[in-house]
Amino acid sequence: MTSSVYIFLLISLILTSLTNGDAGLIQTTCKTTKYADLCVSILHSDPTSLNSDTKGLALILIRVATANATATSTFLSSQLLTTTNDTTLKTVLKECSHMYAFSGDALRASVQDFTSESYDYAYMHVMAAADYPNACLNAFRRYPKLIYPQAIASREDELKHICDVVKDLGAFQ
Repeated sequence: MTSSVYIFLLISLILTSLTNGDAGLIQTTCKTTKYADLCVSILHSDPTSLNSDTKGLALILIRVATANATATSTFLSSQLLTTTNDTTLKTVLKECSHMYAFSGDALRASVQDFTSESYDYAYMHVMAAADYPNACLNAFRRYPKLIYPQAIASREDELKHICDVVKDLGAFQ
């Protein structure tokens, strides 16, 4: 009986260390960012983060930002098909879709630059990715009768916040 308890405790300890990994690095790293809760939430949702260094954490966040930009571009493209016959709105939504696609492209370029240790270029691409959504907001502003939809504003904020976290990590050195 004693040996089975010992084995159970040993297995529990091993499983705990496997699931907790280096959660301390995630906490410490995310504390340095403007959006620490977002950083922790994203990294804890990816099991590979537990075995990553700071650069690996940055790559995980960049991949999440890329997925966000791509999903937003796809969302906006689908809005083109379901929106009314308002040609101005369709034009603006198309422009917005392109801007988020460019953001995704910039983030993919950032991963390539980061992997080849071209950190200045990687950082520049993350900055560009965070800025592309501004063109969408500006497109809506050009037409005073159009209202910037909350669904797009929320997606814009999320993408910008993730990019801010990546920039704050200090992994571009």
